[in-house]
Amino acid sequence: MNDLAKNLVVWLVLAAVLLSVFNSFSPPPTDNSLGYSDFVVDVQNERVSSVIIEGLIIEGERRDGTKFRTVLPTIGDQGLMDDLLNHNVKIVAREPEAPSLISQLLVAAFPILLILGIFMFFMRQMQGGGGGKGGPMSFGKSKAKLLTGDQINTTFADVAGVDEAKEDVGELVEFLSDPSKFQRLGGRIPKGVLMVGPPGTGKTLLAKAIAGEAQVPFFSISGSDFVEMFVGVGASRVRDMFEQAKRQAPCIIFIDEIDAVGRHRGGGYGGGNDEREQTLNQLLVEMDGFEGTEGVIVIAATNRPDVLDKALLRPGRFDRQVYVGLPDIRGREQILRVHSRKVPLEDSVELNVLARGTPGFSGADLANLVNEAALFAARGDRRMVSMAEFEKARDKIMMGAERRSMVMSDKEKINTAYHEAGHAIIGRLVPEHDPVHKVTIIPRGRALGVTQYLPEEDRYSMSKRQIFGQLCSLFGGRIAEELVGGFEGVTTGAQNDIERATQMARNMVTKWGLTERMGPVLYGEDESQAPGGGNTHYSEDTSREIDEEVRIILDSAYVKSKALLEEHRDVLESMKDALIEYETIDAEQVDDLMKRIPVRPPRHWDDDDKGGISNNETEISTDPPDAIGTVVEGA
Repeated sequence: MNDLAKNLVVWLVLAAVLLSVFNSFSPPPTDNSLGYSDFVVDVQNERVSSVIIEGLIIEGERRDGTKFRTVLPTIGDQGLMDDLLNHNVKIVAREPEAPSLISQLLVAAFPILLILGIFMFFMRQMQGGGGGKGGPMSFGKSKAKLLTGDQINTTFADVAGVDEAKEDVGELVEFLSDPSKFQRLGGRIPKGVLMVGPPGTGKTLLAKAIAGEAQVPFFSISGSDFVEMFVGVGASRVRDMFEQAKRQAPCIIFIDEIDAVGRHRGGGYGGGNDEREQTLNQLLVEMDGFEGTEGVIVIAATNRPDVLDKALLRPGRFDRQVYVGLPDIRGREQILRVHSRKVPLEDSVELNVLARGTPGFSGADLANLVNEAALFAARGDRRMVSMAEFEKARDKIMMGAERRSMVMSDKEKINTAYHEAGHAIIGRLVPEHDPVHKVTIIPRGRALGVTQYLPEEDRYSMSKRQIFGQLCSLFGGRIAEELVGGFEGVTTGAQNDIERATQMARNMVTKWGLTERMGPVLYGEDESQAPGGGNTHYSEDTSREIDEEVRIILDSAYVKSKALLEEHRDVLESMKDALIEYETIDAEQVDDLMKRIPVRPPRHWDDDDKGGISNNETEISTDPPDAIGTVVEGA
């Protein structure tokens, strides 16, 4: 029951009590009341047989047996008794009933009680409706949300793709369930666990799963909830939160985005933020002020561990750091299975293929992928989700929604088709390149066309041969335009191609040591300098040599890519025609074109199409209006 409902119930009960009190002092209603003048007339006409007088109330009975009731005027009637006696009316007098002591006290105290009730009501509202949250008097109260053990349904079965992280925190569950197992051997469970990892990898979900497995209370709060405009409020909230946690022990305190309050002290303008630093100091004291045997474990999450204060990370506070990284191919398949448990899937859906085609996706990205696929199926009035919906969902997440309403001239379509065909052909011909999966000239987001590659497995490092192949494929779109329209016909669509290729070649020279001339030496910039400064660590002669080496690498890739396209000029024309006809061609159609055989009709994803990622996109340029765009290689 929320605070509004509780207040409503309190006021309804108070109204009922007041109504009953007022009713106790009001005379009971009657249907046989009689005016006093009519009563006198009845007496004088001898129609009244008896009366009962009680104070000012006169109740009587007529000679025909009917009852009546009347009220004696406050001014009195001196001749009433003579009239009653003269007309043979039987008179019975009763002593007026005195009000009880309780009634008198209620009447006397009612105004005071009413004032106290109004005062208490406003005090409760100022304190946040009785819940201690949200009111001006609750500044120092903790804003942590408490979930009891029976309210948490999340378990380790709901967390996938982070097996190593689950192993690291698994002993926390054992400690919360059976502390004596560790204390018997003198072991001490970590007081704090810091979960580090990119956004969307499941840090909050994992913390909640620990509480769900151990069936213990779970306090959840964000780091920004501690900091207010008034100095000392955050420290008071930290104290209140730990006091509540100790009363609920064993329990878990989860602080999300702890970098909002745990940054390095003294690092802000003017010596730092006093409120934030006092809050951090109080947090440090509280984490050092209770023993591990109390069963209070603090779990914090951040994707910025580099900005945290060193005192926060020392042993005795956050003793353990658990890295929750992006899932690998098996982890992505497990996550897809978790999120698709409540989604009806067709037999054509292969989650392992989807996992292979989504490298770099976090758990949140994969959950969004499943949800978008279900929405696509619902829009199409389908009863089950097929591979087609997953393909559409992935393309939408990566590249944006299709822009079929966008009007492109025939010249732009042909130029885009040549551009994308150049990327696809070079991607198929250079060694150790990801296989081409799909080529399309359907605009998506800012992209006029897209070439997708399907990685065969997750890649954690790249060889010089693979990098050189990527350089060649990046130049494929520009070279295709040059072969068709000459150097004067090249558009600005290759702007991002050139940027990416240049940066990749410069990294080969200055960071990765992949050139014999410059050797395995780091020629980096001083990142500690102010943004835009870029203070280098090498001489002008070295800088000139680096530029020359970068130019040599790029020229080699350009020449290699141009030679391959000139050799396969007929394939370039055939692929351009296929793209103009079908707008989208898949890997099998690309195979037909590379083999120089007639292109088979496009097949539907509902059959057995496979997923892919790693794109070359032809994006809309914001430069000259006739620009096709830039090539962007996907995640």
